[in-house]
Amino acid sequence: MPENSDSNIATADALTLIVHNQHAIRAALDEVTKWFSENGLEEAALNAVMALETLDTNARALTDAILRLQRS
Repeated sequence: MPENSDSNIATADALTLIVHNQHAIRAALDEVTKWFSENGLEEAALNAVMALETLDTNARALTDAILRLQRS
């Protein structure tokens, strides 16, 4: 089973990097959304908020997958 364990570790590490990227993208999109709202671009701000919600949902799913891989 060591090969499977090594594979799980590598996969978990890669997914962790993806989650970190998602957090960075979310932070940047937060700033853009704030700017949209402050400058009267409400429709664009709403679209950005929907994208933020998707990032949050996917980050939670990736985190769950990471935890499952780390436990196996």
